[in-house]
Amino acid sequence: MTETAGKNENKKHLDELIRIVISEGASDLHLAEGRTPMIRISGFLSPVGKMAKLSAEDMNSFAEIFLTEEKKKEFFSEHEIDFAYNYKDEVRFRGNGFFQQGGKNFALRLIPKKIRTIEELNLPSILEIFTQKQQGFFLVVGPIGHGKTTTLASLIELINSSRPEHIITIEDPIEYVYEPKQSVIDQREVKIDTVDFNIALSSVFRQDADVVMIGEMRDIETISAAVTAAETGHLVFSTLHTNNAAQTIDRIIDSFPSGQQDQIRIQLAGSLSGIFSQRLVPRISGGLIPAYELLISNNAVANLVREKRSHEIDTVIETSLDKGMISLDRSLADLVRRGEITSENAYLYSLNPKLLDRLL
Repeated sequence: MTETAGKNENKKHLDELIRIVISEGASDLHLAEGRTPMIRISGFLSPVGKMAKLSAEDMNSFAEIFLTEEKKKEFFSEHEIDFAYNYKDEVRFRGNGFFQQGGKNFALRLIPKKIRTIEELNLPSILEIFTQKQQGFFLVVGPIGHGKTTTLASLIELINSSRPEHIITIEDPIEYVYEPKQSVIDQREVKIDTVDFNIALSSVFRQDADVVMIGEMRDIETISAAVTAAETGHLVFSTLHTNNAAQTIDRIIDSFPSGQQDQIRIQLAGSLSGIFSQRLVPRISGGLIPAYELLISNNAVANLVREKRSHEIDTVIETSLDKGMISLDRSLADLVRRGEITSENAYLYSLNPKLLDRLL
């Protein structure tokens, strides 16, 4: 078989795998040298039918399909790469390539073409208030793979559909692709459209941006620029891999040297509008449903941040249900009472089992 014929065969093989991902409602596709392709459905991994194990040649062909020449050089020199892959303009994948024991692996996360609404995602309608603000800093947090990017996309799309703003997204790689509606949207991909998050974020001050979405805050320069942007009249959205609101505030402040922490604490107290933490929990009827915590910043919360009392934020959330806040354990208990999830799964995802005991 010629090299071209082999590549065409692997393209057909990949297309077949992607069609299976779509038809089975899977969220992820795993391709690894010496292993059968695997897909993740409702949080659980399973092999794809009776497909054969992938060879080194298969993985080399997939690398040719997924990666540009420049990204291919980076992959083979750095042994890690982030990328995006479009399938026939039907769906998009966020991908990561890596090596393990000398073999090549690709992990692909499905990014649906249609951006779902807050209602379709089973998220609380109160999230809409954060899209209506003219400035502020709103964070969506939680573990990897629990829908943070999808929630952010829903919020950005709500702004896009409702009012004329200049929205700039800074991502690595670009995941959801927006069609401009009432807003003007510029999507910038790190390493393709800009050198890094920090440089791109510093540039928004000269780009007449109203809304900024940062795919992920990875360093103190990016965090600092994001907080400053929120302070100076921008509406800023981003994500962090943290468990809850209190931990998020501590993570942001602790990422700075001790001599800068008081300053960032004051800035964060003044700019923070809210923190939304979410988990995707297996649903009794099939699929996944979000459980969540919502912190809405007010004078009391700002004072706790300013006065180094973030450990009291959990109590504020739990006692502010009438203000729209909700704790993760209350959300889990609500899902159990509605028959959406099992109590066993509620305890698995709980951050405070004793509180969950009382709520159930």
